Amino acid sequence: MRAVRYHGPKQPLALEEVPRPEPGSGEVLVRVGAAGICHTELHFLSGLLNLGVAPLTLGHEVVGTVERVGAGVKSPREGDRVIVYYYVGCGRCAHCLVGDENLCDAIVAEYGFISDGGFAEYVKVPARNAVLLPDHVSDEAAAPIGCGVTTAVHASSLARLAMGDVVLVYGVGAVSYGLIQMAGLAGAEVIAVSRTPAKLEKAKALGAAHVLNAKDGQVAERVREITHGHGADVVYELVATKETMAACTQAIAKRGRMVFIGYSEDSYTVHPIQLVITEASVMGSVGNTLDELVRAVDLVARGKVKTVVDRVLPLAEFQKGVDALARGELIGRVVLKP
Repeated sequence: MRAVRYHGPKQPLALEEVPRPEPGSGEVLVRVGAAGICHTELHFLSGLLNLGVAPLTLGHEVVGTVERVGAGVKSPREGDRVIVYYYVGCGRCAHCLVGDENLCDAIVAEYGFISDGGFAEYVKVPARNAVLLPDHVSDEAAAPIGCGVTTAVHASSLARLAMGDVVLVYGVGAVSYGLIQMAGLAGAEVIAVSRTPAKLEKAKALGAAHVLNAKDGQVAERVREITHGHGADVVYELVATKETMAACTQAIAKRGRMVFIGYSEDSYTVHPIQLVITEASVMGSVGNTLDELVRAVDLVARGKVKTVVDRVLPLAEFQKGVDALARGELIGRVVLKP
């Protein structure tokens, strides 16, 4: 089969012929219908994220149809459309026992990270990692659920998002669109920040009450003006440069919650007094649980959350999608179709 292979930091991705996997006991073989390109792929290529596994097939937003099932698999069945949950935990550590496989102490597999993912014609996963998709949600629309929407569901839970909160979303992209819609469902007011007018227009269309162009500067001051001095109860940091992290910290309300989702080469520096006198909390958010993927599928299926797809490309044109993402020109996800 064809697969897009990663050969290490600062090495070009390559479309190669590799053996098609075969499902073992308890596993299913999924014929990939669509796979989203996430910003994480850029971090792999730059070396910012280096998990020491290469060569590797990237791609963790994966949708497809079950082609074959291994011994003992009762569900899903051949022909079922599914979306892949990309973590396989050990099932025994304290995190796995409460369903937090994204924090597993001895991760068994992580598709697109340390295990071959979905930038390919087929991917093999445990049956429990193949979540059924409703017929009316297309492959292209479903692919961004696997990370773009689930990350938003997970981060919203960590942030204790509540009705009446003011939410600052710094950095607008595929995950941000999910965050904006989750905030709207919770009854929160959203301030979205980006350097790209078209991204801000999409943010507004999805429910952001206020949009700020970061090029205009003074983001924290403008957030304070909008909130009459209160600040943002929840701050989602999706850029994480020195400039954006400083602005986000200055914009936090008393007892506000700042959630890091994005990251860069820069380190977060804050004087403790800034957090002490405001009793602010700073935390990180990584991935999602299997239950959150199921919830995310339900939200999209019921029209409560919409995924945003900028363009659909054949697998062979993966580099066009990666380049467009790196240039910052996308309004939503690039989805690859084998």
